[in-house]
Parts: sequence; C-alpha cells; structure tokens
Amino acid sequence: MAAKPREAGGLHSPSHPLERLIFFSDAVFAIAITLLVIEISVPHLPKDAPDIAHVARLAELIPEFIGFFISFGVIGAFWTGHHRAFSMARHYAPGLIMPNLAMLCAIAFMPFVTAYMSGNFGQKVPTILYDGVLTVTGLLNLRLVRKVTGAPYVDAHASARDIAVTRARGWGVTGGAALALAMSFVEPRFSQFALFTIPLWLKLAVRRAEKRVAR
Repeated sequence: MAAKPREAGGLHSPSHPLERLIFFSDAVFAIAITLLVIEISVPHLPKDAPDIAHVARLAELIPEFIGFFISFGVIGAFWTGHHRAFSMARHYAPGLIMPNLAMLCAIAFMPFVTAYMSGNFGQKVPTILYDGVLTVTGLLNLRLVRKVTGAPYVDAHASARDIAVTRARGWGVTGGAALALAMSFVEPRFSQFALFTIPLWLKLAVRRAEKRVAR
C-alpha cells in the first residue's frame, strides 16, 4: 500500500517554516559545541619527546579542558530547553524569528568567550565577559521559551503545568550564570563554581512553578 502523501505545507513537512526554524537552530547548537573543542590547540612535541613532556603539555591545557566541559554542559542545557519548548509548538508566525536568532547569536558567541576565559584563567575581564554572555544567553532563552510556549504558537492541548515547568526550567542556567557573574567581580578564579548551583536554581524554579499552577 502506498504511503499517504504529506499535506503540502503541513507541520510535519520539511518545508514547514516552524520545522525549518528548528532544523536551523539545531545546526547552530551543533556547530557551537563542535567549535568548543576546535578552539583547544593540540600539543605538538618532537617525536623523541619523553612521556613527562606530553603530560606537562596536557596539564597546561587543563583550563581549556575545564572551559570546554563547562560550556559543553551549558550549551547542552540550552539546547535541551530549546528542544523541550519547541516540541510544544504547533503553529508558526514570523514573531519567532528574531527572538530565536538573538538567542542563537549568543550561543554562536560562546566558543570565543570560552576560549578567551580559558586562555586567561582567573583574570577578571575574561571571566566577567564569559559569565556576562552566559547570563545574557539565559535571559534571551527565557524570552524565547516564554514566547514559543504562548499563543499563537503553543499546542492548544498543552497543559498549564507543562507550560509553566518548561518556562521555569530556563531559570536554572540563568540563576547559576548570574551568581557566577556576581562572583567574577569579587574573585574570578572561583566564579565558575557558582555554575554548580544550576541544579538548585532549576529545582527551586520548577517547584515554584508547580505550586503556582496548583493554586
């Protein structure tokens, strides 16, 4: 039996604007994550270099490795939120384009600020720039998620709880980034430890959203 052809311009057609926007966004996230590791320079030593020399060169790259894993996790969290929010969308309107592009612009900038901070570990200006970009990205993400989970974009069958929780989850990274930014003005060397509070901010935001919906 022949497969039933897709309706022209339907939501599940690759030509649908909403689906194209999602595909484009996924590509930007993937490229940004890939560029994180490309920014780490591979050590080049003579062929007869002793093992200890290789270990020493790798040790010098520890700040870059730390920056890579932090930013990989953060960009991954933003992609997860983006995926979760857009999975609730069923309708397209041009009003999604600019908020989405603004957030993707910040994501695309992450490899640069990651490399800048990692190469100047503990310095105030690179750390403030990194945490500032991270905070701005979080705020842009909150704006985008709120927009795509509202009318006229969101699925009419989406529950109020699912919408509230999806919106609240964005405060996880944003809260941790804002705390890291505040700490970077005081002690840049330890500001990134504030990002470990992201699960706490996430839990608090989700719990608050669930209570608000229950009322």
